[in-house]
Amino acid sequence: MTTTIFAQPFDPVGCAACKDKSLLPFAFTMAFQPIMDMETGCPFAYEALVRGVNGESAASVLSWVDDGNRYRFDQACRVKAIELASRLGLAALPDCRLSINFLPNAVYRAETCIRATLEAAREFSFPHGRIMFEVTENEPLNHGEHLKAIFSEYRRQGLITAIDDFGAGYAGLNMLTRFQPHVLKIDMELIRNIDQDPVRQAIAGGIELVCKRLGIVIIAEGIETEAESQYLQSLGIRYQQGYLFARPGWESLPLAGGL
Repeated sequence: MTTTIFAQPFDPVGCAACKDKSLLPFAFTMAFQPIMDMETGCPFAYEALVRGVNGESAASVLSWVDDGNRYRFDQACRVKAIELASRLGLAALPDCRLSINFLPNAVYRAETCIRATLEAAREFSFPHGRIMFEVTENEPLNHGEHLKAIFSEYRRQGLITAIDDFGAGYAGLNMLTRFQPHVLKIDMELIRNIDQDPVRQAIAGGIELVCKRLGIVIIAEGIETEAESQYLQSLGIRYQQGYLFARPGWESLPLAGGL
């Protein structure tokens, strides 16, 4: 049966349908980049990043996404990330999470659109409580309350929620007044040369204080130098991601054995 949500047709899609790449006019795979726990020296999570099957960039793959295939692409990305992560042994890494980017404007109704994710987690024996969904602050949201409803449903299902690229997009701190994720990722532009920049230091310190009071975990992304990493650790930012540690691994888990 077809129902209408937000005046758009919605066909429920199961796990098998999402894996069927014939539904999309292009093929893709995933690369994985570790998010490091600086206290343990082991990966806290791996972020799944879309890539072409011949190593093409994310931008190249995303150029194929349009209004006609956005929903199925978003669903297929979730299933592909879980399938690959499971095959690569991510579930065997103690307490390590899988971070998946999602398109909120591709989600018609959260409780229905999450079905394929949960089905994939069961099929590939991946603990669904270790799946983290990131939404980028750079994407304009057609319905602010819609994202709030998505986050609420994902929390109810035991999933981890995260805001990516914080400080670079449309909402900034206003977003945190409407809903609080489990995790907030500070955008790389606020991290670049932070060890030398008092303005960036003040902003990052303010974000760290707000998140501490709200009980939100912080991840700093885009770290390229040891000095940046050490300064962030001095602020109490334990989880870090960037080329300093590892570039995304095409269908692989870099640093799965730790630093």
